[in-house]
Amino acid sequence: MNNPIGIFDSGIGGISILEKLENVLPFENFIYLADNDNCPYGNKSKEEIIKFSFKNCEKLIELNCKIIIVACNTATTNSINFLRSKISIPIIGIEPGLKPAIIHTKTKNIGVLATEQTLDSNLFFETLAKNKIEDIKIHEQVGFDLVKMIENGEPDENKLYNILQNYLSPMIDKNIDCLVLGCTHYHYIIDTIKKIIPKNIQLIDTITPVTNHTINILKLNNLINTSNEKRYVKVFFNGNNLSRKFIGDDYKIRYLKF
Repeated sequence: MNNPIGIFDSGIGGISILEKLENVLPFENFIYLADNDNCPYGNKSKEEIIKFSFKNCEKLIELNCKIIIVACNTATTNSINFLRSKISIPIIGIEPGLKPAIIHTKTKNIGVLATEQTLDSNLFFETLAKNKIEDIKIHEQVGFDLVKMIENGEPDENKLYNILQNYLSPMIDKNIDCLVLGCTHYHYIIDTIKKIIPKNIQLIDTITPVTNHTINILKLNNLINTSNEKRYVKVFFNGNNLSRKFIGDDYKIRYLKF
């Protein structure tokens, strides 16, 4: 089935997932929506996030997508249940990444860097409740303004380092040995994060799990593309021009009203 895989995020964060999927699914077509007119989602109300997520899905369905990946932690944690109740094609979300951290921690201290709405969401608390954390302590930090800075291509290395050091140092002092990156945008600043955290701290990213889940869903629903036609990858935005500081020049990016 050569219909495209649809992906959306509030901006460029989910392109990190698109890049991974392109590598492991070389025959699939992709359509990516960057809803940067409403970015960031992290400081919006749950009702607004649901509204934005649903209209993104409507556009991807209009563009004949066969599955939709919600490549945004904030959108997943606040809208995934609503989307699945309203949309018939498979909807794949991004889990907060707590489960692998809970499995791997030895110090019983886990750090989570995420947006405010992700940390306050029902899904985040449900994930904690489903996994036996008992004596494990979760240390949360809101990544204030990080998404906006990444979207704008603003932060120079020194400024970014200082901001991240302020966010991460209190968690490091709590003896964390796992750090969950609860936002797809943070993938683009991993190198700076690694300069700050000790080597014994394991970074928990969500890109590989969502990639593997996508492959499984395609196989289970007989949606793998078997066409020999040259594939396409389309990236659209609906606000100001996207900064290429973190995503490079590989993609042809076009404006689309949605």
